[in-house]
Amino acid sequence: MRTSISAVRSACRPRIVRNQATGSASLSRLAFATLGLTLTLSTEVLAAATPDLGPNVLLFTPDMPVSQIQAAVDAVAQQQLGNQFGTQRYALLFAPGTYGTAAAPLNFQVGYYTAVAGLGQNPGDVIINGSVNVYNQCDATGCVALNNFWRSLGNLTINVNNSSFGCHTGEFWAVSQAAPMRRVQVNGSTTLMDYCSGPSFASGGFIADSQFSGGKVINGSQQQWMVRNSALDGWTNGVWNQVFSGVIGAPANCFPQTTSCGPYTTVARSPVTREAPYLYIDASGSWQVFVPGVQTNSLGASWSTAATAGSSIPLSDFHIAYPGDSADALNDALDAGQHLLLTPGIYHLAHSLEVARRGTVVLGLGFPTLIPDRGTPAIDVSADAGVALAGLLVEAGPRTSPVLVRLGEQGSAADASPAASDPSALFDVFFRTGGAQAGSATISLAVNSNYAILDDVWAWRADHGNGVGWTANRADTGLIVNGDDVTAYGLFVEHYQKVEALWNGNRGTVIFFQNEMPYDPPSQAAWTQPDGTLGYPALKVADTVTRFSGFGLGSYSFFNQGVPVFASTAFEVPTKLPAGSLQDLLTIFLNANAAGGIQNVVNTVGGSSTVANPDTPVTVNSYP
Repeated sequence: MRTSISAVRSACRPRIVRNQATGSASLSRLAFATLGLTLTLSTEVLAAATPDLGPNVLLFTPDMPVSQIQAAVDAVAQQQLGNQFGTQRYALLFAPGTYGTAAAPLNFQVGYYTAVAGLGQNPGDVIINGSVNVYNQCDATGCVALNNFWRSLGNLTINVNNSSFGCHTGEFWAVSQAAPMRRVQVNGSTTLMDYCSGPSFASGGFIADSQFSGGKVINGSQQQWMVRNSALDGWTNGVWNQVFSGVIGAPANCFPQTTSCGPYTTVARSPVTREAPYLYIDASGSWQVFVPGVQTNSLGASWSTAATAGSSIPLSDFHIAYPGDSADALNDALDAGQHLLLTPGIYHLAHSLEVARRGTVVLGLGFPTLIPDRGTPAIDVSADAGVALAGLLVEAGPRTSPVLVRLGEQGSAADASPAASDPSALFDVFFRTGGAQAGSATISLAVNSNYAILDDVWAWRADHGNGVGWTANRADTGLIVNGDDVTAYGLFVEHYQKVEALWNGNRGTVIFFQNEMPYDPPSQAAWTQPDGTLGYPALKVADTVTRFSGFGLGSYSFFNQGVPVFASTAFEVPTKLPAGSLQDLLTIFLNANAAGGIQNVVNTVGGSSTVANPDTPVTVNSYP
């Protein structure tokens, strides 16, 4: 639904988005109406000619009463906290200013498919006095955060103020995969587990470009975690695999865990990075998208000592897309030279979105979900450099797609000169096969571009939900990298049925890799390679590769069909790699009630993880 407010627009300086039906300053009233609430925007926001971002983007301004904001965010949370495979999506956006006070703080929870973000150019432009929380989910078996997926927090400052919350006092971000925290300053106690109810298990997350002060970050029960280019006052404990890259205050490398430290993998500086693009309102009230530049050998948050380097794109250069828009309409906008801003919702695509122009930004708000209905890729990028895909959930459709996202044309990567200085990148792009519905895709992500950056990618063949089973949600491989000089931070690839991540490109780097092998092979015969090798590796580096670096790589097994199933090895790499190319590897047998396991950590080295040593990391410090 898009409501015309021509009378309002005529009274204020317009910022109308091209190919959009209208600009709408009644955005938040529309959004709040969907939740049974009423809200009136301030005249300051009306004067900024707020773009129509659809009914599921809630825009807050600092002059709104805290009680009104509280009612709105609580209504979203009530709907989304248990809505794991629902169709609703939300973005909660805070205009520059301060929210909550010492006497009346703003504290709220974040549920599924909810993105919370500030609209300032820097995190200090939006201040929340209170907390923004994710807690355990509880059922008859206990309270855990293992399925707390698909939510995000970004580009704001939290002055923690919830001392009346009892055990839940502090900033709680008890999440697992696909729940990034970016460009956040937290002042006060922070915990990544919800220790207020047990058993409190949690399964990994991602922090980038953030700063924490006022005490150590409590890692607690988090099995694995990735922190990149941030600053810490300290970090407590770890379970299996905690990785830090370019982090001020990171713990010293200590792997495997000892009685006094670890399990920590610490890379002093990040070799090459880009931060994710984000939406903001500038000092004049104009809406922009900021695209950060490339950093090399970097340390700490990009905004800690000066404004983040990069460039702004006026929102008028974006086509604002809404659920129900056709792939043809979106491709027409791309062909016309526009970028894409995808508002929250489900996008059924009859054709691939074709990204052919260098420097194109495809930015999602509130976890927009792309589903290719006819067996095509959802996104096909032919541009050779500078493309940014951010904040997207890509889901396999009912017809098998050969690949869900293709970055670069295969065979075109030889001309690397543009990409070296302006690499294409994926930020918080998540893939799902099964779970919400039956679907299949042979490969989730194929990276053919040289110098590409993958920054928080979770490729998931669903192990629970709808349309799940060995023959129901077919998916061979989560990631194939054919380009050279590709760098990945925070790479999660789980449950695929053949080689889960295949790296063919030279000089690749992976800093943090987390994998669970498929739970559901019905027999060893169903999961044996044609040459007789048992199972498939979590990560395979092709024999043709001469240089590859990996830091903090973990693979876990839990074969739950009641029969013993084995994988020969978790990591398969050329033995000719330079000494020490791989650092800090592990495997784990997850459950003593299962059978089978992983026979070796890397190639034929490292020993086995089976029922004989459940929940015990089997580690290799350095290979070869």
